[in-house]
Amino acid sequence: MAGLKKVMISLPDSLLQEIDNVVSVEKTNRSQFVREAMKVYLNERRRIHICESLKKGYEEMAEINIRLSEFCFEADCDQQNRYEKRLGEMD
Repeated sequence: MAGLKKVMISLPDSLLQEIDNVVSVEKTNRSQFVREAMKVYLNERRRIHICESLKKGYEEMAEINIRLSEFCFEADCDQQNRYEKRLGEMD
């Protein structure tokens, strides 16, 4: 088993029984089961972290977009008012 380290873990009897049932059905062993379970857990943690980072980024961008749209709306209103004023002066 090159590259593998042995670790000891403590599990409640009920959890160990569930694991033993799964490894029996899947024709594998406890070590392989625990390795795969840890990989799944770590991948899920990474996925959650990425989703949280994306959510935070989208929320920050939403605030920036709101400020930009308010600024542009005010500029557009100012431009419209100047245009209407010039039209009134032409009469």
